[in-house]
Amino acid sequence: MLIERYKNEIIPALKKELDLQNPMSIPKVKKVVVNMGIAEAKEDKQLIEEYSSELAKITGQKPSICKAKRSISSFKLRQGEPIGLKVTLRGRRMYDFLERLFNLAFPRVRDFRGFSRKQLDKEGNYSIGITEQIVFPEIEIDKIKKSKGLQVTIVTNTTDPKAAVTLLKLMGLPFSDQNK
Repeated sequence: MLIERYKNEIIPALKKELDLQNPMSIPKVKKVVVNMGIAEAKEDKQLIEEYSSELAKITGQKPSICKAKRSISSFKLRQGEPIGLKVTLRGRRMYDFLERLFNLAFPRVRDFRGFSRKQLDKEGNYSIGITEQIVFPEIEIDKIKKSKGLQVTIVTNTTDPKAAVTLLKLMGLPFSDQNK
């Protein structure tokens, strides 16, 4: 389990590598936000339920529906129409999702060579775009009608990019070594 590994192995390694004395200054993952855009669902309302159930299978939590705040005529979007699904994971579900993401989903991606360190923002958050939801073993390929992408944002409590990269690398996020 990733949560036990974090407590027993990763915290002491972070203390040693980052030379931290205060236990409150140790970097940790606060939450994981998983988003899925469902703009084409305004024509077919059945798609909202299908995408919602798929996202619930992937994350283990029911997603909330994000609605448009204002109308945009060039996008043919009306205020109040559903445009996305969002799940915020914390605690044990977050660690379980990260473990499945790092150990099961990423090895199933074709031609995967690791992630760039440039996807880390100034606040220490890391965003990952996944082009197809079928990389998760929970999704049955035969039952999906349309392939859909996800965005996973890992929110950390540190503003130091080096500390965030060290934390994510020790947790198992595969970085490509060519762009350090």
